[in-house]
Amino acid sequence: MSAGDGTVSFDGERIRLEWNWKTEDAKAAAGARTLALTDLTGVEWQPAAGLENGHLRFHVRNSPTKAPAKYDPHAVELWGFKKDPLMALVAAAVQARLPHPAAPADDRARAVEAADRAPAAPSPAEDDHDALLRRLRELGELHRSGVLTDEEFTLAKQAILKRM
Repeated sequence: MSAGDGTVSFDGERIRLEWNWKTEDAKAAAGARTLALTDLTGVEWQPAAGLENGHLRFHVRNSPTKAPAKYDPHAVELWGFKKDPLMALVAAAVQARLPHPAAPADDRARAVEAADRAPAAPSPAEDDHDALLRRLRELGELHRSGVLTDEEFTLAKQAILKRM
């Protein structure tokens, strides 16, 4: 999903952050990021409000930051309101896949170990195709269940197809 200074994609296991021409120079110079779900401790979504920008930030284990989203390589800065609901859906999808914060540490550790034992990632072309189908399927489910309106579904579908 493209908004503000970057694009975020989530395939159920990995979050990919890519920067656009509007990204702050140091953040853009660090390059695109791929974050494994098992490396995350949380997700923070702050919608744009008034003249204040919003953000979608991924909290990475052992990498705390107090930097504003504009400079944080694990955050997309959001401008305006148009894309906020779609970014909220990405935040919710990622959060839903994370272990509950109140879960015992042993359960969280087992989840990380299970992810480490997962089979190797498929080839990039295969991965892109599978991710596309998975995203479209998830969108369809959200639309059928009433979470997405017809307009939101159409916009989200077009955004995904445009990226591929």
